[in-house]
Amino acid sequence: MNASTLGELKKSGYQFKSIKEEIRQNLIQKLKEGETTFPGIVGYEDSVVPETERALLSKHNILLLGLRGQAKTRMARQMTALLDEYIPFVAGSEINDDPLNPISKYAIDLIAEKGDDTPIEWLHRSQRYGEKLATPDVSVADLIGDIDPIKAANLKLSFADERVLHYGIIPRSNRSIFVINELPDLQARIQVSLFNILEEGDIQIRGFKLRMPLDILFIFTANPEDYTNRGSIVTPLKDRIQSQILTHYPRTLEHALDITEQEAFVHDDVVDKVLISDLVKRLIEQVAFEARGSEFVDKKSGVSARLTISARENAVSAAERRALINGESTTQVWISDLAGIIPSITGKVELVYEGEQEGPYQVAMNLVDKAIRSQFVKYFPDPDQLKKRRNTGKPSAQQKADENPYRSITAWFDKGNQLNIPFNTKDDQKLQLLYAVDGLHALVKKYFPGANEMQLGLLMEFVLHGLASYSAISKKLFDNKIEFKDLFGSMMNIGNEDQDDELGFDDEN
Repeated sequence: MNASTLGELKKSGYQFKSIKEEIRQNLIQKLKEGETTFPGIVGYEDSVVPETERALLSKHNILLLGLRGQAKTRMARQMTALLDEYIPFVAGSEINDDPLNPISKYAIDLIAEKGDDTPIEWLHRSQRYGEKLATPDVSVADLIGDIDPIKAANLKLSFADERVLHYGIIPRSNRSIFVINELPDLQARIQVSLFNILEEGDIQIRGFKLRMPLDILFIFTANPEDYTNRGSIVTPLKDRIQSQILTHYPRTLEHALDITEQEAFVHDDVVDKVLISDLVKRLIEQVAFEARGSEFVDKKSGVSARLTISARENAVSAAERRALINGESTTQVWISDLAGIIPSITGKVELVYEGEQEGPYQVAMNLVDKAIRSQFVKYFPDPDQLKKRRNTGKPSAQQKADENPYRSITAWFDKGNQLNIPFNTKDDQKLQLLYAVDGLHALVKKYFPGANEMQLGLLMEFVLHGLASYSAISKKLFDNKIEFKDLFGSMMNIGNEDQDDELGFDDEN
């Protein structure tokens, strides 16, 4: 970096390297030293990352193909870490001409005029990244360039002079990584303009046939071509992109948790004020998994990882708001606070026709209930399995209690009792309400003997939501509260102490 002229640069022993060779050498060094090549990219360690590394070692242009929210652009942006920290370029060059390998008329003429006295400057790797979001209004002039009549007038040049050209964003990204996001959105005629750049390395601007072997690593991102009717990647262009890498959503709940933990923003003053348990975190992640498998959600659209990130932030904010209203210094995220994540769901899932008929709010509530149902059996006995194991004969009361740990809870609701929990209930008041349900505290204490009072309270609330998700009791959400009661109404259960179904629902269901 000490050289400031071409002569000094030559004396330093500098040698020209293409960007792909530069990335290849730096990647080889990182792999030899066991360094992480894409830090912060979770869940791709055995799939996308190795495929990307192989493509870069092969000096390939890359197409990252996958649904929204799969870290495609983040992968591309992190590739700048594989570049040399600084590279020299001819001072004043619009396209970062290498002093030993100039390609623009400006740089060639300047070096011919000044020789070893040609001034050079140094470009940091953070400045060697270009990105363009493909939209239908992007033109060839935007990407490649056009004649600049103002420049021609100011310099008093003919339109036939190459110096009147205004370079587009791609030539200006010479010796850089250039990313085109959402490639199918680029009109087909604009995609055609990329053919020669990718294969032959020359560009044409308004009749100027320029032999400019641009030195660029191209990274393209796209959703699957059948995502919508927006467009597709033209076949000849796809053929010129050497490596197509398929991205994916987190395959395990643990990976999803790590991503959300890394990305969700919580104010420093809230971290100590609002506790969010592992149980609630898992419920939020499970919502995304349920959405990706739901018949109401368009699978071609996908369910972005941004859903759970926003949902985590909303859940914490719901608890923070409640604590502020109640004047509490600390609190935790309760299961009822998950009502606050509904806006994070409705805005991030595309519904099919049946989902539209259900309504986005109802679909979101169903996804939360399904998440509770899926996670419930990892903490407590499966109510469905208990029902299947029921004796055909009439068991004694003790046998019923042993076989169905939820019987005393459902029996309490069968007697006509109901539990109303306002969303803004103080923590100590909520605990009192939960303790009022017969058998609820004893059940949780049995399976989680080491839990503290707040953890027990959360688990007690979780049991009620879980039983409701298995149709053992009724749950209704109102604007300001949640109501739990007997599924069929207390009138139907009066005097029916030996009800056939231990969990509160008929065999026909």
